[in-house]
Amino acid sequence: MNQSSDRQRLQALLTERSVRVGDFTLSSGARSTYYVDARLTTMSAEGQALVGAVGYGAIREAGWDPTHVGGLTLGADPVSYAIAHHSWTVGAPIDAYTVRKEAKAHGTGKRIEGGLPADARVVVIEDAITSGASALAAISAVREHGVEVLGVFCLVDRDEGGRARIEASGYAVLAAFSGPDLRARALAL
Repeated sequence: MNQSSDRQRLQALLTERSVRVGDFTLSSGARSTYYVDARLTTMSAEGQALVGAVGYGAIREAGWDPTHVGGLTLGADPVSYAIAHHSWTVGAPIDAYTVRKEAKAHGTGKRIEGGLPADARVVVIEDAITSGASALAAISAVREHGVEVLGVFCLVDRDEGGRARIEASGYAVLAAFSGPDLRARALAL
C-alpha cells in the first residue's frame, strides 16, 4: 500500500471499529454526542500496520526528525509502538517511550519508560486530543527529563480546543484525522 491508500484504510477502520455515536462523558468531564475509542483500532493487527505507516509518514512529511516517539500511557502506547516498528522496517529507526501518569513507587521509580536519553528529540503522541491535557502532561514530563519536543502527533483531533491549547504552549500539532469528520462518516454507515 502507499501513504494515501494506508490513510484511507485507516480512516475506514477507525470509523468502523472506534467511533460510537450516542451520549458520552469524556475524560475531561465534557459531554459528547460521539466517542472515539482509538484503541479498538490501534491495538488490532491491521490497525498497528496502518497507524505505523500513517504516523511515520506524517512525522517525516512535517520535516521532524525525532529519535523517539511516545506519550502518556495508555492511549499513546500502541500508536508510538506502531510508529517505532514501522520506522525499523523502512530503515530509519525511531524508538518509543511511555510516560506513566505517576512515577513508579517501586524499583527504579521511573516516570518515563523506554530508555529515553536526556538529549533525545521527541514527538509526543496522542491517540485523540480533546482538551490537550494529556499531551501537555506528557510534554511537561519529557521536558523535565531534558529532551527537545519537536511537536505533537495525534491520530484524532476532536476539534474541541485541545489543539489550540497545545499550540498556544508553543508546540506544533499534526492530526491524521478530524473527530467530527469520523463522526459524520460513522453516521453515514
